Amino acid sequence: MSVTVGLRGEATAAVTAANTAAACASGQLEVFGTPYLIALMEEAACRALAPVLEPGQGSVGTRLDVHHDAPTPVGGQVRAEAEVTAVDGRRITFRVAAWDAAGPVGGGTHERFLIRETSFLAKAEARLTP
Repeated sequence: MSVTVGLRGEATAAVTAANTAAACASGQLEVFGTPYLIALMEEAACRALAPVLEPGQGSVGTRLDVHHDAPTPVGGQVRAEAEVTAVDGRRITFRVAAWDAAGPVGGGTHERFLIRETSFLAKAEARLTP
């Protein structure tokens, strides 16, 4: 199976004190932090790809253009969705969006590249020794 336009993935998160803006120093308020919203969107994209990846193949995030439009307080739940909108060789583009019980929270685009895990990790390790 290969990556095709239309593949979708979802991820959800309960908002707790541990994933607020205050917890990660991206703000002072006890609402779902933007870094966690981004991570949830990336998780949804990874879930979209998971069923079609070959053994030893993975993906890495390379680009995000995301807006975070509404606050979700502690006790709320956020759901993110990613949908493949373009495939250009190893580059995969997604539309990402997120909602809570009151409606839209944010959205944007996300890009990932397909990689071979062993060679990618070897490149990463090589960066330790200049």
